[in-house]
Amino acid sequence: TKMFMLGRGNDGVYEYSLSTAFDVSTLIFVQKLDINAQETSANSIEFNLDGTKLFMLGQSDDEVSEYALSTGFDLSTASFTQSIDIGTEEGQPYGLAFNNDGTKMDVCGWNGDDINEYTLTTGFDVSTASYSQNFSTEGTGRSNPSAVQFNADGTFMYVIQGNTNPRIQEYALTTAFDI
Repeated sequence: TKMFMLGRGNDGVYEYSLSTAFDVSTLIFVQKLDINAQETSANSIEFNLDGTKLFMLGQSDDEVSEYALSTGFDLSTASFTQSIDIGTEEGQPYGLAFNNDGTKMDVCGWNGDDINEYTLTTGFDVSTASYSQNFSTEGTGRSNPSAVQFNADGTFMYVIQGNTNPRIQEYALTTAFDI
């Protein structure tokens, strides 16, 4: 019954309500969260499971920014808390994903044509993130990974490749959420 959209051109996260669940023809604009104090080229957003944290991946500063929401999935209650620099691993970040408990964070990008995995000692707390490993998408003949997502149990990873022949690549993971 809620939908969120990232507006890169206007530096905002937009919240919509849907009177019929998952039916975009019933959406109504609710509000915009202005994010330009933290980022002017945001590429991806993610929430934790209960919507009390919003994460934004930004390209202008190569950071993952974290916002706290006192009411889950209500952008009017959002406030910036912290960010981490991921520029050492990725200078052109495009996609962001977490595992179910927030102890793994994955960032895909164009600089290395790869997925970079971070381990968080406290789930959904980016201040506890440390780089652990990467997975190159070039080995599968694909470049410019623009988005990354996992299925519910983490046994499949999906990557949108943004090169001249865009497609969605599916990868099987023998260990859940381990690239």
